[in-house]
Amino acid sequence: MGNLLTYSGLTTKIRAMESRFITDRQLEELASLSSVGEALEFLRAQPAYGELLSSADSDIHRSQLEKLLYLSRYRDFEKLYRFSGPGPRKFLNLYFSNFEISLLKRCLRNIAHPDRDASDLSMFQDFFSRHSGLDVGKLTQASSVAELTQALQGTLYYPLFAQLEEQENATVFDYEIQLDLCHFRWIWKIKNRFMNKEERRVLTQCFGTQLDMLNAQWIYRSKKYYHLPPDQIYPLLIPVNYRLKKDDISRLTEAGSTDEFFSVLSGTYYGSLPQTDIKARPDLEALYEQVMDRIHSMTARKDPYSAAVLNSYFYFKNLEIHRLITVVEGIRYGIPPAEIISYIIKNKKGGNRT
Repeated sequence: MGNLLTYSGLTTKIRAMESRFITDRQLEELASLSSVGEALEFLRAQPAYGELLSSADSDIHRSQLEKLLYLSRYRDFEKLYRFSGPGPRKFLNLYFSNFEISLLKRCLRNIAHPDRDASDLSMFQDFFSRHSGLDVGKLTQASSVAELTQALQGTLYYPLFAQLEEQENATVFDYEIQLDLCHFRWIWKIKNRFMNKEERRVLTQCFGTQLDMLNAQWIYRSKKYYHLPPDQIYPLLIPVNYRLKKDDISRLTEAGSTDEFFSVLSGTYYGSLPQTDIKARPDLEALYEQVMDRIHSMTARKDPYSAAVLNSYFYFKNLEIHRLITVVEGIRYGIPPAEIISYIIKNKKGGNRT
């Protein structure tokens, strides 16, 4: 049952914060609005976002909206960190690397596609200065990957960037893939140092499932959209096996067609899950969301007095932010409400909140 004394108060606080999540019904209401200004008024009325969006203009740029919504995630992290004791803080310190990776990816994209509004990350400076060795000011000022690499000197990420800088024609995609690989290797390697046996089991289930599903997506996309041969796909994969064993990965990667890919995938653990019909060639992003929703809901429910509740909270918070950004952009471009909803609620059976 986890450590009741350690997590009882924290679990109660998380449940209260979860009550402020936007429901599917509210998302449908939001998608039906006719302007970004109306959407902002709707979001300002929501307890989780009212303060942050209070001064936003009705013609707010996508990048500025993203930053404000992500700032709400950082503020939630701060609230929970301050409320936590030593045990939960070990998990939060481990989880924090997700924020660093996201920040570095944003810096890389800003360099590739310069945008003055997008490149200003100063609103994140205070947060990162309290929890990270990254200097947001220096990272923001970098106008090239070489300058970004120099700004990372003395951090865990410098060797990776320095190594890639020596390669000819390394793209933003190359940097992002290597950041993901580095991140997942590190998380998988050190998670056992910070958790008790029960929490290790829960987090292994969550992280392992995510790694499996990401590998499956990357293999499929590499085949369908980039037509890469197997020897070029293997280096892109996360070198971790959970439910997808090495033989499964090999057969998926060596599959000669997408039909064969889905046939192989249907014979794995994920093909046996309830409500999945992999032979019908589902949208893998929808399948990913369905499986991850199920895993995070289940682990938080079964182990409410453990790091599972923190892990679940941030998973659904990230999902909500992604959905809100998608809805507002859909409204901006005049996309019909039903079509917007089809983008963000891919599978109503997957445990989405109503």
